[in-house]
Amino acid sequence: MEFQKSPDGGWGWVIVTVSFFTQFLCYGSPLAVGVLYIEWLDAFGEGKGKTAWVGSLASGVGLLASPVCSLCVSSFGARPVTIFSGFLVAGGLMLSSLAPNIYFLFFSYGIIVGLGCGLLYTATVTITCQYFDSRRGLALGLISTGSSVGLFIYAALQRVLIEFYGLDGCLLIVGALALNILACGSLMRPLQPSDSPFPEKIAPENVLDRYSTYNEKEKSLEENTIILDRSYRSEDKCNSTLPRGDWRQETPKNPAAAAHAKEPEPYRKKVVEQTYFCKQLAKRKWQLYRNYCGETVSLFKNKVFSALFIAILLFDIGGFPPSLLMEDVARSSNVREEDFTIPLISIIGIMTAVGKLLLGIMADFKWINTLYLYVATLIITGLALCAIPLAKSYVTLAILSGILGFLTGNWSIFPYVTTKTVGIDKLAHAYGILMFFAGLGNSLGPPIIGWFYDWTQTYDIAFYFSGCCVLLGGFILLLAALPCWDTCNKKLPKPAPTTFFYKVASNV
Repeated sequence: MEFQKSPDGGWGWVIVTVSFFTQFLCYGSPLAVGVLYIEWLDAFGEGKGKTAWVGSLASGVGLLASPVCSLCVSSFGARPVTIFSGFLVAGGLMLSSLAPNIYFLFFSYGIIVGLGCGLLYTATVTITCQYFDSRRGLALGLISTGSSVGLFIYAALQRVLIEFYGLDGCLLIVGALALNILACGSLMRPLQPSDSPFPEKIAPENVLDRYSTYNEKEKSLEENTIILDRSYRSEDKCNSTLPRGDWRQETPKNPAAAAHAKEPEPYRKKVVEQTYFCKQLAKRKWQLYRNYCGETVSLFKNKVFSALFIAILLFDIGGFPPSLLMEDVARSSNVREEDFTIPLISIIGIMTAVGKLLLGIMADFKWINTLYLYVATLIITGLALCAIPLAKSYVTLAILSGILGFLTGNWSIFPYVTTKTVGIDKLAHAYGILMFFAGLGNSLGPPIIGWFYDWTQTYDIAFYFSGCCVLLGGFILLLAALPCWDTCNKKLPKPAPTTFFYKVASNV
């Protein structure tokens, strides 16, 4: 379905505003879960690796379900999905206040809240890409700063709420705030299709034609009716040619069979129509499944896309844990609480907002290659992660938190990079696949870091591992994006077509 031309303004700025507040409200608590992480460690007494699963699931489940989220947005639209997801996020946060153990939080906070966040993220990104074309980088940068501003504010807000109302009261209040997502979703007016201003109603007699997707000749209803009549006649003929004897006489006369033999013509036609409809519907579903698999295979034939999914997987395994564990890293480094002028998570949040905005603006410059810009953020992030074990004071941890926060703002240009790689027509499909691998990395990263700490009682080896993962992903994507590959493909000689000469024998 083709939509109207992107207005690049107008109601699009309303979409940007409500998408900003949607991400602010839904991602504020999950991204600032590091504050809750310390409280859960003290409340339930579980290991760091197991407790880290709560925050990692909240960020990872929604991304793991990105193909399903993309399908929901494509099928139902951004507005209904946003309203439904608002109930999920608010309900999951309120339900978490009743958690008796860490396993209950896996479901309430990790799965329910995470799934709602995934649906909301896909809905806001999709509708923003539809409303903007030339200013898409700026628009995506603006809406993605909502989650970063939410991280900055919710990190301090949850500390204050825990101090005054306790952990349970904090989750109840944060869940009530998330209900404002419903008001934001109601303003997400979709673009109408370009071919028709209003959706066309299909007449009942044309329903079957909607599901006809094959070009081969199909039997019409009249032909199917004739076939059904022939089957009945052949059945009667077989019954008439049965040999006379005890077996035929002992066959009881079934009234239902007699009624079936004399069934009216409308009943036969109805049976044929329903059979024909079911057959066409099954073929339609099978064709959609084949098209989806074919598009997926074609996406992975693109070497840049294949390198992109490896890079995003490794980036989320190594780059996500600092936002969750930085507070505990400072406590493990014996940094005194009196030195905490600003919480480290808040520094990450505000610098992520700055990074998303600036990187989104830079992506709109024609002389900047967004793919190389994204690769540069990955490489510098890997180096900064490897430097965390060397930081033993609040000042150095704050500087590294600011650098990591700014570079994590590359999320604002990731949809832009995906669009340039596969095209706007395949954005929803490709983005769903990439977000699946991002969710896998988000889910695995913090528990791996926590297990490293439980094993070695230090975060040094854990962050060296994280830095190496991000560096590896960056260099793989850089190699795949080098222009020399296109040059080599152009220089390959095309095989000359084989020509066969035939000489006709003469009878002379």
